Amino acid sequence: MTSMLPFDESLLDTHRLIDVRTPLEFSEDHIPGAVNVPLLSNEERVEIGIIYKQSGPHAARQRGLELTSPRFPLMVREIESYAGDRPVLVYCWRGGLRSKTVTSILDLTGHRAFQLQGGYKSYRNHIVSYFDNFVPTGPLVVLHGLTGIGKTQFIHSLCRKIFTVVDLEGLACHRGSAFGELGLSQALTQKWFESLLWDEFRKGVKGRPVILEGESRRIGRISLPGNVYEVMKGGIKVWCHATLDTRVGRLIEEYGKREYQSGMSEALSRIRGRLGGDRYDEIAGYLDRWEMKPFMAQLLESYYDKVYYKTRDWQEDLAISLEDYESACRQLEEFLDKLPLRQE
Repeated sequence: MTSMLPFDESLLDTHRLIDVRTPLEFSEDHIPGAVNVPLLSNEERVEIGIIYKQSGPHAARQRGLELTSPRFPLMVREIESYAGDRPVLVYCWRGGLRSKTVTSILDLTGHRAFQLQGGYKSYRNHIVSYFDNFVPTGPLVVLHGLTGIGKTQFIHSLCRKIFTVVDLEGLACHRGSAFGELGLSQALTQKWFESLLWDEFRKGVKGRPVILEGESRRIGRISLPGNVYEVMKGGIKVWCHATLDTRVGRLIEEYGKREYQSGMSEALSRIRGRLGGDRYDEIAGYLDRWEMKPFMAQLLESYYDKVYYKTRDWQEDLAISLEDYESACRQLEEFLDKLPLRQE
């Protein structure tokens, strides 16, 4: 009889997870750390589904056996190469025939193998419940500030032994602005973003401050799941500031690449109505001539700063300058050390 295990997040650290669903199912979402060793190809799964509907389960299983049995030895060797000394946890969509088949074969060949009870669906239910009742592992610290301040660079400069850092924009593959997809491709699905985000939060050490950037509910096409946005709104708010020259310099460093010019032009055209015709023509002229300093400065003052202040309806708990990241880190740590919320 196949041994089954209910989903528990500790399994990600103790077992090698093998996803035997199709490549298409795997690409939409999977348990972080799992590797895809599909029992059926995308096309074969469609074929089996048609046979099941037209001729019933017996005929579908017979055809499935014809398709898959020749590849069993290769699958076992492939799973062996991934597993090493760890026990194997196999899952499919609902903990059904696909994962049962592979687990049984592994068991027959002398491997420590288990089937995930409820399959991917049980994992997905866990993710939905986690975010619907989101509770961070420590004090949630939300960094706010105008475009170009350097918040992303700052959070990546923080010591991981002191803080849990979650880069929402990095996970979403989008910078959360009109120019946010330059140099990036937001090809991931909503479900995969949620899996990545859950994995980042679960790795956080209990009691350690969780640092992330303030975002709107949507980052490009991706949405913050469950009540994460509401919890962020109730977090510790840190206002980050820097001079206009510093902001312009940082934006040029990030965006000032010739290959981005056409993308910037397209993004600029999307906000033409907010800028007004004359201001748009002025800023577009700087871009055409590749005059990055006036282009970035005008874009900040005429668009980004105005939009940001329109939506700001809160007071910060702390204000720090990001002119120097090391100094800002010390100031943030000193502030958090004084809070009664911190627990190691």
